Amino acid sequence: MVAYMSPNMTLLINAVKKASASMDRDFNEIEQLQSSIKGYKEFVVGTYGKVTKALQAELGKIHPDYPIVQEASKLPAKGNCWLVNPLDGLVNFAHGIPYFAVSVAIYENGKITGAVVYNPALDCLYFAEKGKGAFKEGYRNHERLRVSARKDLSEALMSTLVSYDKSAEEYDNIQKKIVAACDNLRISGSCALDLAYVAAGKLDAYISKNNNLADFAAGLLLIKEAGGYIYEMNQKDIRSENLELVMQSGNIIATNAELGKKICELFK
Repeated sequence: MVAYMSPNMTLLINAVKKASASMDRDFNEIEQLQSSIKGYKEFVVGTYGKVTKALQAELGKIHPDYPIVQEASKLPAKGNCWLVNPLDGLVNFAHGIPYFAVSVAIYENGKITGAVVYNPALDCLYFAEKGKGAFKEGYRNHERLRVSARKDLSEALMSTLVSYDKSAEEYDNIQKKIVAACDNLRISGSCALDLAYVAAGKLDAYISKNNNLADFAAGLLLIKEAGGYIYEMNQKDIRSENLELVMQSGNIIATNAELGKKICELFK
């Protein structure tokens, strides 16, 4: 076993892959159901349910005493838990777009201590443990993740999410500020994968409001272990991070140190 992987991380990676096997098979069939609106919607709901049930079984073998917290659920008042989104990027999955992920984080004693983000369509897995670094899984050797070193907003490639059911005007204002300042903007549809891409240096920053905790918990640890910084979009003091506030609000700026201060200034 490599030094940066604990026995529990090996178990977690295997559990996520095993639980995701049915999702990969279902994704290969989804395009055939596009002509039937009712059919494909029921199919997607079925996939979500199967993966959820499989994750409950597999994660229960690792820590049977840890409850599973999904979607918009809040953290337990005391104790440890799993923070899980069985299918982050559900709309992409439903439309046959291979940009979705299973996101699982371990929350222990008030901190995220382990994380896995896995895209079964591309067989691409990112993982991290607190204090041990962030990695992309490889066949022989795992690739160490590092956030981008880009310093200029005008050269930065950024990503965001849109939830127009909450406040269309608010999201439009956010996007206008980003587009005016950066090189380009992506709206890819998966918070977990976008954060993994920031950790890997593929994206320079992720900026979004009202994210669900289970969607971004694993990504936060990936970014921290890849040398990145995370700010609450509305925090006034940007000299340091406020991860507790981020986890409460779901308002995220995730990037490197140089861009972080400049992006925070955009939203002051």
